[in-house]
Amino acid sequence: MNLSDSKRGILAVAGSSLTVFWPGALVFGFPGVMGPYWQKTFHVGRGAIGNTLFFVLAALGIFMFFVGRWQEKFGIRKMMTFGATLCGLNVLVIACASNLTMLYLWAFITGTASCFIYIPGVTCVQRWYPERRGLASGIFNLTFGISAAIMSPIFRWMLESVGYFYMNVTVAILALVTGIIAGQFTEGPERIASHQPSSSPAQSKPPFKEIRSLNVRESLATRSFWFLWLTWAFQGAAGIAMVTLSTAFGLSRGFPMESAVVILTAFNITNGFGRIVMGYLSDRIARNLAMSLTFLAAGLAYLLLPHLRGLTVIAILAAVVGFGFGTLFAVSAPLAADCFGLNHFGAILGLIFTAYGFISGLLGPSLSGYLLDITAGNFVIVFSYLGLFCFLSGIFIRFVVPPNVNN
Repeated sequence: MNLSDSKRGILAVAGSSLTVFWPGALVFGFPGVMGPYWQKTFHVGRGAIGNTLFFVLAALGIFMFFVGRWQEKFGIRKMMTFGATLCGLNVLVIACASNLTMLYLWAFITGTASCFIYIPGVTCVQRWYPERRGLASGIFNLTFGISAAIMSPIFRWMLESVGYFYMNVTVAILALVTGIIAGQFTEGPERIASHQPSSSPAQSKPPFKEIRSLNVRESLATRSFWFLWLTWAFQGAAGIAMVTLSTAFGLSRGFPMESAVVILTAFNITNGFGRIVMGYLSDRIARNLAMSLTFLAAGLAYLLLPHLRGLTVIAILAAVVGFGFGTLFAVSAPLAADCFGLNHFGAILGLIFTAYGFISGLLGPSLSGYLLDITAGNFVIVFSYLGLFCFLSGIFIRFVVPPNVNN
């Protein structure tokens, strides 16, 4: 990679990371902060608010695969720019929401916009840095996760200081401007090479050398695909559930809202920083082992959570859950690339995300919310079954092993 290519790679990682900032804040932070407000406004229980994340994830399940296919035709930059535009404009929907239907519509479109940003973005950074794809994926995923830790306290402050409507209008403008500008730097190396003169052999050389890439049908025939799919179904449910449960749990312990948000912030800090830490480490140790250890730790944290009352220790345990969730995002992408190659990476990862989209939302935020409603807020039951999901994921991921396939 020459100096010019090096600069382009850095800009691509930076642009991809900035583009995914607002989708991360809106998915991982906004429902947790706004949940109590939506409950009062729409006169509904926790289950109905938990369904918000179900609709976010359902959109991921529907569109991730198609986005993986479309990016091969239209290119990464166009896909991410479209996603950023959709994400920003969609905030205006929630600004005017007057019923649950509009809330769920906002959630579904937010999930859809995230698809157009996440799959192309994680593909882009790994193609620029194939020999350090764990680190590259970790940097990209860091922004996706840490954005909610940054914005959750700001969302709460804006809600109290400028009101719900003007807060959303401000966020919509910021998301549009940031996403559209950053999205222009996200083209992959193969697209840039195709527009350069081919007189130099170095310019026509493939940007990386990989194991033989499997196509979608070949990937579906492997054990690794299905165990990674199951891991996303269960660990995804356990992780995403904390987005809505964190503040609800804090309020149930008698903490004021500003303290309850600390639990959500702690979760999102490690959800963010855990991605770059584990992404970096996964380039040096077995990726499935690294994931397994963090999932088992998250399971133990879930089992301990309902039996403790101090804000500090609760925030620490929520952070352990967030670390496992961040690891799921950061390390799954390079592990999938190890197993299946990068030629059809977007489509294959999109199929893996169907577990997260169609299963995790139901088993995580939706089911936990309804269980809390019918058990008068019994977090022991909810946190226990989410902890079990983490333990199962810690076992499943050990069966995801790259095949010994060479070019």
